[in-house]
Amino acid sequence: MPELTWQKSTYSAEAANCVYVASSVTGTIHLRESDNPDVVLTTTVPLLRALICGLKGTEASR
Repeated sequence: MPELTWQKSTYSAEAANCVYVASSVTGTIHLRESDNPDVVLTTTVPLLRALICGLKGTEASR
């Protein structure tokens, strides 16, 4: 697997514990936390969008 380029979430700001996001050429989204970087969650854009919209209480558009 090619090395991922991780980007710190803008919602993490200057916090000590941060969420990092990376995407692969296949469109897979990778998520990890700074305090445990060896654990990586993977998802797709539509599923991540649905999660975020659900947390915000808005409807996810396809």
